[in-house]
Amino acid sequence: METMKAKSALNNRSKKLAKTFQKVRSATNNGICMLNSHLKVKEDLFTHSKPKNRPVMEADQALIARLFAGVTTIKAAYADLQMAQHPYNNDSIQAADQAVVDELRAISDLKRKFFKKDLHLSPQVTIMLAEIQEQQSLMKTYQITIKRLQADLDAKDATISNLKKHLNDCVSFNKTLHKKLNSSGALSLLDTLTLSALSPTHFLHFLHHTLRSVRTFSNLIITEMESAHWDLEAAVKFIHPNALFANPTHKPFAFESFLCITMFESFALHDPHIKHSQAQNFDNFKRLKSLNPKQCLTQDPNSSFSKFLKSKYLQVVHAKMECSLFGNLNQRKLVNSGGYPDSAFFVAFAEMAKRVWTLHCLAMSFRHDVTVFQVKKNSRFSEVYMESVTEEPLSDSNSAELRVGFTVVPGFKIGKTVIQSQVYLSLLGSPASS
Repeated sequence: METMKAKSALNNRSKKLAKTFQKVRSATNNGICMLNSHLKVKEDLFTHSKPKNRPVMEADQALIARLFAGVTTIKAAYADLQMAQHPYNNDSIQAADQAVVDELRAISDLKRKFFKKDLHLSPQVTIMLAEIQEQQSLMKTYQITIKRLQADLDAKDATISNLKKHLNDCVSFNKTLHKKLNSSGALSLLDTLTLSALSPTHFLHFLHHTLRSVRTFSNLIITEMESAHWDLEAAVKFIHPNALFANPTHKPFAFESFLCITMFESFALHDPHIKHSQAQNFDNFKRLKSLNPKQCLTQDPNSSFSKFLKSKYLQVVHAKMECSLFGNLNQRKLVNSGGYPDSAFFVAFAEMAKRVWTLHCLAMSFRHDVTVFQVKKNSRFSEVYMESVTEEPLSDSNSAELRVGFTVVPGFKIGKTVIQSQVYLSLLGSPASS
């Protein structure tokens, strides 16, 4: 019995030992496995660290991409919000505001999950969706920018249309005003003028009225010459050789100068055939100023004005010019015979001639002598006797080099009163003429 117990105890011990050995063996094997695994991790850390960290980096990249996409979305929504302010659109404002709130909540949710380490993002899907979201937001921003630029363009177009309308209104008003100024009605202020109240101011007023007709006929001559393919440059050089123009648009002053020099020649001389008193000259002025040229000629075909008109037309409009402009000399022949051509060209000339002659009658009405003067070319500029026909400020030029290029409108002296000559100025280096 004891032997049996001893064997049984031995067997039990053997089983316990075997189990213990098995545990030790298992523990040893597990330890070796754990050691080998640890060594492998160390090896991978030094030799293949990038592949092991790539999922973490991709997750970070996905998170950043999502954040950037959110910022772009907020930016687009804010731009939409600004656009909806002008003009005010309540629905668009509410939608843009809600878009901003939704995106801020989404970003806040990402932040919360990130700190709780509960952020589960599929890098590839998240990056792809973030890129789509960003592109959509950019497209929305571009569309808003296009709308804003289109709105600005429409506003500028509206401004341009308004300015064009204003310009047309101004042009129309100026034409109407020009007609009134050129009509006898504009001189109604002189209707009540008496000889005793006559002053140089009245002469200056009618002089400006006369010069408007000179400019009108000058522009008409230029238009007709251009239609006939004349060389305007050659014509300007013929009138004023070696004239220097600061701006090509100033060249019409040469034609105005030619007309004034011709029309005002011998202006202050009395008619050698008929000697009128001051009162007679003043009466002629008041009568002629309200008549049109054709009425003046038909009332008295042999009057001093008729002779003046005929003489000045033959001087101003050369036979070759008339033939070139109109293809014949019919107007010249009719004027020579005492007739009155009905062409717009001659009507404009006759109106200019009538105003110059009427101004002559007014000049002869003064108690003091009226004289006419011109300024020699290359003379120094003097504000007492001259005024510039251009609008350029004289202070910008060197006064020592400022010279008269040519006289456009002669000056007048009524007693001791000087009415300035209108001159075209040039910067010349040559000394002033004596």
